[in-house]
Amino acid sequence: MRMMTTTSVAVLLVALAAGAGAQAPAPPPTDRTQATRFSAADLQAALAKLPAGRPASSVRVFSLAPYNVNVERRLPQPQGASVHEAQAELFYVIDGTGTMLTGGTLVDSTRNGTNLSGKGIEGGTRHAFGKGDFLVVPSGVAHQFVDLTGPVQVMSMYLPNEK
Repeated sequence: MRMMTTTSVAVLLVALAAGAGAQAPAPPPTDRTQATRFSAADLQAALAKLPAGRPASSVRVFSLAPYNVNVERRLPQPQGASVHEAQAELFYVIDGTGTMLTGGTLVDSTRNGTNLSGKGIEGGTRHAFGKGDFLVVPSGVAHQFVDLTGPVQVMSMYLPNEK
């Protein structure tokens, strides 16, 4: 039985490593000595890199420490909920419609550093959104994409708390 468990763990680690290798590499840090342009064609290319078939996927498009900008695709499937204790999150809706549930309490939460994730949110406030909208979630506030009517594409940016 122990050999089976060790083998299972080894297979899982190999699968995770293979999956990690399939992800697009993060872009190099943005040059702080000049402005950087990210064209509409660049945005479409980044969106095309998003893996299909996952409820949620993302690709980093800018990195200017401590800020990171990602593009994400959210499919009309159950989405997990999050709380970021050390940063706010700003979303720009590129395409799609749905609802963001904010506030309330995470269900079955787990911790990863200063982030919490859960299966959902109990309570909270519903915010309908559509193409062209911005959503700002302050640090420490639970949030979850719900009621997606089709695939949703967003640009997300983490905004670290001031020290």
